[in-house]
Amino acid sequence: MRNTFGNTVTVTLFGESHGSAVGAVIDGLPAGLPVDTALMEKRMMLRHGDPAVSTARREPDTVLFESGVFRGHTTGSPLCLRIENRDVNDTPYEETGTLARPSHADYPLYARYGEWADRRGGGHASGRLTAPLVATGAIAETALAGVGVAAATQILSLGNLTGRRFSLRPEKDLSVRALALPTLAETFSHQIKEAVFAAKAEGKSLGGVTETVICGLPAGVGEPFFDTLEGMLAHATFAVPAVKGIAFGDGFDLTHRTAPETNDTLYSENGEIRHATNHMGGIDGGMSNGNPVVFTCAVKPTPSVPVAQKTVELTTGEEKEINVTGRHDPAVITRISPVLTAVAELTVLDLLCTRFGTDFITKDL
Repeated sequence: MRNTFGNTVTVTLFGESHGSAVGAVIDGLPAGLPVDTALMEKRMMLRHGDPAVSTARREPDTVLFESGVFRGHTTGSPLCLRIENRDVNDTPYEETGTLARPSHADYPLYARYGEWADRRGGGHASGRLTAPLVATGAIAETALAGVGVAAATQILSLGNLTGRRFSLRPEKDLSVRALALPTLAETFSHQIKEAVFAAKAEGKSLGGVTETVICGLPAGVGEPFFDTLEGMLAHATFAVPAVKGIAFGDGFDLTHRTAPETNDTLYSENGEIRHATNHMGGIDGGMSNGNPVVFTCAVKPTPSVPVAQKTVELTTGEEKEINVTGRHDPAVITRISPVLTAVAELTVLDLLCTRFGTDFITKDL
């Protein structure tokens, strides 16, 4: 089992959904980087989401620093943070025993780790592990703000509802301040609640599409082949449970058009190179081109639904029927935005430090 992401600034996740705690170790950070605990708390609260449309599990998600922080700043040694699990209920998993929940990690975990896998709530493969991801993302956010880079995520659609996209110009000097606000107003939040309530009443769940934007990234970040900017962002993004697809820029819509219509033409303004459009989502040849980096994600409906489904008993292979109970999100997409933003921030921080060195992010502090 490998649980580490990154090359220069690495993040290792630990813990299980129903274990004593979850957490992360961040290695490679320079000394002297501010650790903004107030910002971290705001990001954790965003991940909690609206109680009306999220899980009934209520974790306080207090972040405890075990190492790597002194007087509110990084020390340069590995930073370890821990988040205790205080609202755990094993009863639903004791009732279902070794029945595999459809479209969960239960069967793959059993196939790989056998009876030793902790499958309660998804174990190590649970969305609970996104809590330390968001916490580490807040540290990355502070570092990126110092070099003029910011990221944000919004919901584009949920079920049959469609919202609006970020209104972004392709210019390099796009202000990142407005994008980095702690909350993003959804144009259809009331409709979201109604749609989620309706689906939940029928024993169903909903998925949707998100859009993430990264602004302020200089051109030339990423590698032409295996560690492309798209590849690294996709690598991190697919670590987020429920994400089943990713597209950059205009994505699959590009296939219905022709070049040069889809090309982002260049021009010069005051000695700087700019693009007239941003169909490619800020990436050419695996590297950033100075435009805002834009990607969308497909988020699946939460598979835990209280209806009878066919399955198999893992230890015997006997066909059975399962009715999943417990506390689950009827639409996990309503809480996924801060998680996707966090993995984008961690990816970009790692790539920037690989490109320019770790002192790059503290040079103006």
